[in-house]
This record gives sequence, structure tokens and C-alpha cells, in this order.
Amino acid sequence: MATLAVRPLPAGAVDLHVARRRRHWSVKLEPFSIGVVPITEATYAQMMGDDKPSSMSPVVDLSWLDAVRFCNTASIYDGLVPVYTMDEGNVTWQTEASGYRLPTEAEWEYACRAGTTGPHYGSLERIAWTADDQVDEPQAVGLKQPNTFGLYDTLGNAWEWCWDLLDPARYGDYRVFRGGGFADKRWSVRASTRRGGAPGMKHPDVGLRVANGLFHTGQSAQGWSAQADIKRGTVWGPLPSGWTPLGE
Repeated sequence: MATLAVRPLPAGAVDLHVARRRRHWSVKLEPFSIGVVPITEATYAQMMGDDKPSSMSPVVDLSWLDAVRFCNTASIYDGLVPVYTMDEGNVTWQTEASGYRLPTEAEWEYACRAGTTGPHYGSLERIAWTADDQVDEPQAVGLKQPNTFGLYDTLGNAWEWCWDLLDPARYGDYRVFRGGGFADKRWSVRASTRRGGAPGMKHPDVGLRVANGLFHTGQSAQGWSAQADIKRGTVWGPLPSGWTPLGE
């Protein structure tokens, strides 16, 4: 029996956009599964052998690389084939592997929206922990209302790392995180908001939610393509060290 609770989602499509590039596109998705809740401190401690005090709040202060390592460890724990290979900080997604992984950005937004088209899938005060709640740390998962897919805390509480690069032409190896956190203002907690950070960077309000699903498509799947990443990364070249991206 699998340790992590993931929910199967049907095939579908999602419209994405990058405001700074004025780019809009649609992604068709194959069926996949995604975590009902973000990974909690308790689950992270169980999987990683961490003896620190743990709770049912989302685990945060994790780098993207930490999130990748967790996915591989959780896969082995549940008898699945690890998805990621790591070589001196370079991570490759083996799309045909059965293990847990980070959702692609398209998968994340599709799961968050659950068929809705507005900035939120419900009344924000009922579905998300934000700055309006005046809390000073992530709250236990599942206390707010879920979306119609039955997923909790996709907006607010803690941002969630995704697989995709933020914008390689502008931000180099920065990876996307989505969803908004407990200290964010309402305007930032939206289904379309994109932010990101360096793979080794940790944030006190960024955690993860796992996805699951294999694809026999080589180095492309679910709206992501390794070839497209390389092409986009050579348009302008990386920005100087220390550049911090804003939300998009």
C-alpha cells in the first residue's frame, strides 16, 4: 500500500501564460496523479529519517534539490522506480519511471484550477491561508476547503516546487514554485502566479506536493520539453548573478 496519498486526475488541457513575455499557450495533459495535500513535516521526517519534531503542516525551507531527493527516497520507500538521476547537481527526469516526482508547471495549474478559469477556485478566505489570516507559519494541511478535484492547500499556506525552469533565458537554472504562501497578500495567491528560485535556494514558505505518472515520450512530457528548455535558454543568455525574479 502506497504511503503517500495521491489522487488520479483525468486527461485534460490547461491554458498557461507568462505575463512578462506576453506569452499564452495551451497544454494537453495525459492522466496523472497528484498529492491530495502538500508533503507534511511528519511525512518528510518519516521518509527521510529525520528525528526533528514534526507536524501536519507543510514541510518548508526545502530547496528544489531537496524536493527532488525526497521524491526519489519516497519512491524507494513505496517500492517504485525512482524518477530522477542526479550527477553533480544535474538532474534528469526519467519520464518512463514509475516513482514520485515534482509536477510539471502545467500539471500543477491544471490540478489547482480543477476546471475553473478565475484566479481562485473558490472564496480565498475559505480555501487558502494568506496574510489576511495573520498567521506566522504554515498551518496544518486540510483545514481549508478543497477544490473540486479534492485537493487541499493548492493555494496559500506554502508555495510548491515544480519541475520546470522559470525562464532559462532570463533566470538561468531557476525553478518554478507555485501557489502562494501563508504570508502573501491576496494579489499574489492566484492560480496563475509564477515565482522561482535557484535549485539550491531554500525559502521559509516553499515546500512541495508530489505527482505520479509515467510517460514513454523521452525527454518531454506534460507540457515540458528538455529541448525547449535549451532553446529558450540561449535566446538572451543568463542574467548576472544575484538577479531576483519577481512574480509573473
